[in-house]
Amino acid sequence: MTIPSMASTSRPCAPRRSTGGWEHRGPVLPQEGGGRQGPPYELLALQPERAGSGRPRAHLAGSKVRRSSASYRRPRRRWGRIRVRGIGGGHKRRYRMIDFQRLRYEDGASQESFSEKVISVRYDPCRSADIALVAGGNRKRWIIATENMQPGDIIKNSSHIGRMAVSANEGDAYRLGALPVGTLICNLESHPGKGAQYIRAAGTCGVLLRKVNGTAIVQLPSKRHMQVLDTCVATVGRVSNVDHNKRVIGKAGRNRWLGKRPHTGLWHRKGGWAGRKIKPLPPMKSYVNLPRVTAQE
Repeated sequence: MTIPSMASTSRPCAPRRSTGGWEHRGPVLPQEGGGRQGPPYELLALQPERAGSGRPRAHLAGSKVRRSSASYRRPRRRWGRIRVRGIGGGHKRRYRMIDFQRLRYEDGASQESFSEKVISVRYDPCRSADIALVAGGNRKRWIIATENMQPGDIIKNSSHIGRMAVSANEGDAYRLGALPVGTLICNLESHPGKGAQYIRAAGTCGVLLRKVNGTAIVQLPSKRHMQVLDTCVATVGRVSNVDHNKRVIGKAGRNRWLGKRPHTGLWHRKGGWAGRKIKPLPPMKSYVNLPRVTAQE
């Protein structure tokens, strides 16, 4: 009796699935023979997506710039342990690479003011605010849209700080030293050239309170004051999708569409955290390294 070999009885191995890592697509290099340099991102046709928030999207049309097809929220790390509870499932999302640095000059371009045109304003599943596709020069990029930004608008990006305050329009990006006191701003930098890190959620805005000795004092949406250099860049206006906090979930299944898992049904005793608390505002957060003053004897 002959024993059949394992090679003859085993099934052929299926092709290995991708792990869904980040997919990097660099700029299109010019071809030999003087070809025109292409856009730095891949341009794809806009495909209809599932609208989970119920807002009208008749004006949200245009091209789509995609650089990654990886999943947006992953509760588990590569070793399989859950690090963030309450996250899992949900509709598949495509991540758009947002350029949070408004004063990003093109390669070889002069360090001067430049303008861009808004091509489209659309919904982004990975954030609460809407995003806008703007074009200027030889590139297209995604930015955070402001409240009244519409397709066809011309937005300005300037790094000049003059003696007189500028009269900026909504959607323009200026350094804090060039804006008048009392301006509503969003997409604020903490360090010059680092990119926007503050005031990026839907419907939020900050206030430029005062400018002192090369620094600017900004009031955040949480009423906390922050001190940064006046060379930090901010966008004039309020972040789009103001009615985001008024949306009605309606049922538990919609939270599952959004990737939010339910909490445990066990009863928990309410401790001291559940009562009303009146706390003073925290001290001003400063990103400026001011010189220390030592007492002289």
